Amino acid sequence: MAKRKRRLHDIAFKTKVVLEALKEQKTLAQLSSEFEVSANQISLWKNQIINNLPILFGAKNSNLIPEKEEEITAPLFQQIGELQVENNFLKKKLKQLKIH
Repeated sequence: MAKRKRRLHDIAFKTKVVLEALKEQKTLAQLSSEFEVSANQISLWKNQIINNLPILFGAKNSNLIPEKEEEITAPLFQQIGELQVENNFLKKKLKQLKIH
C-alpha cells in the first residue's frame, strides 16, 4: 500500500467534519470513509473543538486563558523592562553630554 501525500485541510472542511462527528449520527469509521480522513484525525479535531469551547464563549475563569495569556505577556513585560533600562541609561548619558 503506497503512502498518501500529506494533505492540508481548510477550516471549512475541518468544521464540516467535526460537526458531523459531534452529531454522533455516524461512526468514526463511516465519517473517515466519507471524508477520506483518518478516524484519529477526526477525533483529534473533535477534541480540539471541545477543549477550546470555553475560549470561544469567553469564559474568563477557564484554566486555558491564564496560561495562554502568561505565554504572550511574559516576553512582552521582559522586553518592556529591557527598554526601560536602556532608556534610563541613554537619559543619563545625554545629561552627561549636555553638561560638558
